[in-house]
Amino acid sequence: MTKSTTSAQGAAMIPSQPGPGRTGGPTAAGQDEDTVIPGAGPAPRPGERPTLRLRDGGAPQEEPPRYAPEWLELREGADASARAGELLDPLRIRLANLPGRPGGLVVHDLGCGTGSMGRWLAPRLDGPQHWVLHDRDPYLLHFAAVASPRAAADGSRVTVETRRGDVARLTPDALTGSGLVTASALLDVLTREEVDTLAAACAGAGCPALLTLSVAGRVEFTPADPLDAELTAAFNDHQRRTGLLGPDAVTAACEAFAAHGATVHVRPSPWRLGPDAAALTAQWLRGWVGAAVEQRPELADRAQKYLAARLAALAAGELRVTVHHSDLLALSRPRGGTA
Repeated sequence: MTKSTTSAQGAAMIPSQPGPGRTGGPTAAGQDEDTVIPGAGPAPRPGERPTLRLRDGGAPQEEPPRYAPEWLELREGADASARAGELLDPLRIRLANLPGRPGGLVVHDLGCGTGSMGRWLAPRLDGPQHWVLHDRDPYLLHFAAVASPRAAADGSRVTVETRRGDVARLTPDALTGSGLVTASALLDVLTREEVDTLAAACAGAGCPALLTLSVAGRVEFTPADPLDAELTAAFNDHQRRTGLLGPDAVTAACEAFAAHGATVHVRPSPWRLGPDAAALTAQWLRGWVGAAVEQRPELADRAQKYLAARLAALAAGELRVTVHHSDLLALSRPRGGTA
């Protein structure tokens, strides 16, 4: 499933800007350095059309703009550093107790984007693996397949296939024979109903789930600014628009998986941003401020000054940001031969 809204790692426009993926004032590169730029979230690149998908009934509908591969590439290192590696030990124990399969471990990666979760996880697990990469966007699926890992931690073979689909339609039958479900930065752009569907599917298949990098609704800046808290609150409200869970996602997922009898582990997985990741920090900051202003347009004037000051501090090597996330491991009860 392609993430279809602005997440804490995505980007949004400050409303005074002229349109999606465009910026306001010119620079030598044709962009205003104090505003959001293309590629920092769900913004189409020049000349691109949104993906079309045939829904039930056969009528074509436009998908929301996809995440640009450039943004996903930019954040991949921070994602890898942030993920809670301590969740891998209980996961390995569960996987070791699953019935052996001739083709090895089958992993379903939901909303795979360009495949960063597989590149992080596959080399950390032993044994042959077959990854099934799910996304609504065939463009991103192509990137994921091409750049997928080829070897597990012990040198065993890793293979992949791609499936275009929607997590909202996931069923236990789709997971039959699977050993693991993964996703990254997905829970917070789902509704409660979609999270319940995911939990029910995993429980029905007896399949554990490792769901990483869900926003926690907290951001810490050094140095602090009086506007930090107000922008954080506006951003969190923006995340909850149209019924999405946003910063409430991990709590909702814990409840949903526990209701289906799963044992749930949650660990922090914060991004730690600053001058060492200046390009990512700047992109994230533009999107974070832009989403807050989209939610509360009355913040626009103060937010623009805030953004300019924060970007200047970043350029001077003086800004540090901790963006809090949570990783969740849900260990559903095994279901005999389909666990």
